[in-house]
Amino acid sequence: MRTLLLVRHAPTAATRSSAFPGDEELDERGREAAAGLADALPGSAEALTSPARRCRQTAEAAGLAAGVDETIRDCDFGSWSGRTLAEVNDADPAAVRAWMLDPDAAPHGGESLSVFLARIARWLDAQVVHDGRLVAITHAEVIKAAVVHALGAPPLAFWRIDAAPLAVTELHGSDGRWTLARLNSPALSRAPRPR
Repeated sequence: MRTLLLVRHAPTAATRSSAFPGDEELDERGREAAAGLADALPGSAEALTSPARRCRQTAEAAGLAAGVDETIRDCDFGSWSGRTLAEVNDADPAAVRAWMLDPDAAPHGGESLSVFLARIARWLDAQVVHDGRLVAITHAEVIKAAVVHALGAPPLAFWRIDAAPLAVTELHGSDGRWTLARLNSPALSRAPRPR
């Protein structure tokens, strides 16, 4: 059986302002929060991280020796990167509506929801054939896409899932399918990890 622990990176300035992220670093508050993650994760798990600095720094602060996996990078938000949702909506509400209602729309010039969901589904399908535990430090969007795929939910269910900073979503995979064990669970409220 494969146990997959998907962990959203520690909060950043962009996270706090509800902005579409670029490749920002963790600030001091984010680093301090990520350091507490070490005791909430299993000590004997394989670890991967998105190539984004905020994910690599979260893994480092948590003491994880994590490999980088390009596939679990964040959604490409194109021209919206670095801008808040409110700013984008004020400038072009029709584009935001299209993006949220049509999985094939990409008004920002980046990935559409359909393309992004397909990328994460391929990654998840490749993981289900393995055994053991894997911790993946990644992004809210990646976690939401993984849950949509694991549950066989329609694409627009993506907008109804939350993944808070440093929260854990746990999937169990066997026989070519996934089950959702927990969703958006605060990692820092768990008991110390088994050694």
